[in-house]
Amino acid sequence: MQPRIDEIAPDVFRIATFLPAFQLGFNVFVVRDEEPLLYHTGLPVMFPAVRDAVAQVVDPASLRWIGFSHYEPDECGALDAFLALAPHAQPVCGRVGAAVCIDQVASRRARALDDGEVLVTGRHRFRYLATPHVPHGWDAGLLFDESGRTLFASDLFQQAGPVDGPFATHFMERIRDSLVATESGPFRGYIPYGPWTVATLARLADLEPRTIATMHGGAYEGDGRAAVHDLARVLEDVLAPRAA
Repeated sequence: MQPRIDEIAPDVFRIATFLPAFQLGFNVFVVRDEEPLLYHTGLPVMFPAVRDAVAQVVDPASLRWIGFSHYEPDECGALDAFLALAPHAQPVCGRVGAAVCIDQVASRRARALDDGEVLVTGRHRFRYLATPHVPHGWDAGLLFDESGRTLFASDLFQQAGPVDGPFATHFMERIRDSLVATESGPFRGYIPYGPWTVATLARLADLEPRTIATMHGGAYEGDGRAAVHDLARVLEDVLAPRAA
């Protein structure tokens, strides 16, 4: 388990760990700033390797915020382990996630964000977007770094296989292949699909991100509006027949 570290946007570092048992990469992001932010913690089994990789970017004890989209082991499974290392760190997530999950199980209460609320860490401004059931979970939400126009997209844009570089090649092709494979296997229904999906993706496209930080697979750099619209078409093609 040897993570690779790539700077995918100014002061935004992706720590990518490939787990052969899942044939999937799991990405953690560190934002180096006055109040360092860790986005995703990785699975508990990943903690020692991820902790050591984080230390190559910032002192883990200096972490101030630990964020994630929704309550799931790869999103926040090592939350308490990182909180034990960082005495001033606080979980940060949406109000639903804080009330029904984090404040009930974590060793420290979360800062609960309302839809549209901004978290300032110094040079970076993170706008919280409540996205219920996108990618999944009623507590789901995403962060958008307004200063660098980076969208932290969680499980949206998932690509199977190892991460070979900071940015994915054949981005949408890999996403479609991963989604089709998932829908034909035991994890069918991994991404729910309904009217809220279309509206949420339209909102994300309007942000015009320059970088898309994905949980699984390579990141994207370029016309983020077009990439989100492309994702909307892929989800419609693959998932709409199941939802009908």
